[in-house]
Amino acid sequence: MTRSDAVRVLVVGDPYMPATTYAQALARLGDDVAVSTLQIDAAIAPAPRTESEHRLREYVGDPAEIARAVAGHDVLVVHGAPVSAEVLDAAPLRLVSCARGGPVNIDVAAATDRGIPVANTPGKNAEAVAELTIAFALLLLRKVPRASRHLIEGGAMTESVYDGREYFGREAASVTLGLVGLGHVGREVVPRARALGFNLIASDPWVSDLAVPGVEMVKLDDLLARSDVVSVHARATPENHHMFSHEQFTRMRPGALLINTARESLVNEDALLDALKQGVVAGAALDVVEHPPAGTSHPLLSVPNVLVTPHIGGATAETLSRGARVAVAAVADLIAGRQPSPLVNPEVLGARRVAG
Repeated sequence: MTRSDAVRVLVVGDPYMPATTYAQALARLGDDVAVSTLQIDAAIAPAPRTESEHRLREYVGDPAEIARAVAGHDVLVVHGAPVSAEVLDAAPLRLVSCARGGPVNIDVAAATDRGIPVANTPGKNAEAVAELTIAFALLLLRKVPRASRHLIEGGAMTESVYDGREYFGREAASVTLGLVGLGHVGREVVPRARALGFNLIASDPWVSDLAVPGVEMVKLDDLLARSDVVSVHARATPENHHMFSHEQFTRMRPGALLINTARESLVNEDALLDALKQGVVAGAALDVVEHPPAGTSHPLLSVPNVLVTPHIGGATAETLSRGARVAVAAVADLIAGRQPSPLVNPEVLGARRVAG
């Protein structure tokens, strides 16, 4: 029997992170919680209908369905489900916990106005993205994209070691890897790259010179001039839109390689395409790209020294379980009378104390 004082939790699953993903973490809370679930099976969403819905990004599901389901609950746990002002008004919510780093599917301003804390899970995919970054670096250095395309397009299989002469690459210990951004992902790249022997430099205006042992902090222009591989790990903001464009590519070391596992908005893809065609950039690996017009193929897919993947950086089982654990840990904090952590709007707690 459910305890009368149990915290009522609604968990909304989606096609990427099903509701069952949270089961093990929630089980540890025992009868302190009464859990309901809603599963969104289709990765679609209706067009925004309200001002609040227009502020949401990258979500799946209908806010109206979430609002109906959340009624009577104290806590809402989501990954990609939309949490609009209308959803927030549908229940006496004490916490919204979002199992992703950037809660872009939540109207955080509306939650803050209502005094509702919003927890997130920063860095939940950092290890997975860091590993993909290293894989990209090695694939580019060994010219795997071009060699593989050669065979796909009908090229002959090799018959002796001499046939590999067209694809001579480089080993990690001879390479300088420049990290643009030393947040959660960038810091996870460091130990993996050091284990392989990469020489590491980094540029991040928010990180002090001695923040990461073994990494030399430099200005961005210096990083571009010195790096054999430039790997982008900056968080996207309106201020750094297209931080890599024509000017930055011309400042890169001749024959340098580019990796972007962060956000597509950080790279001007037209400028990158020009740099690749002109040989200014020798190759690129991109886990994020702009969507081409409907019915067309992305132009970078046809470039032989480019590797493109469909945003798979965080797509691991470990990422999901880590996100679930951190999201549910915020619920455990609430139950124990602690400040849920980490919060994207901690100011609501101060406001509550003042109001009390």
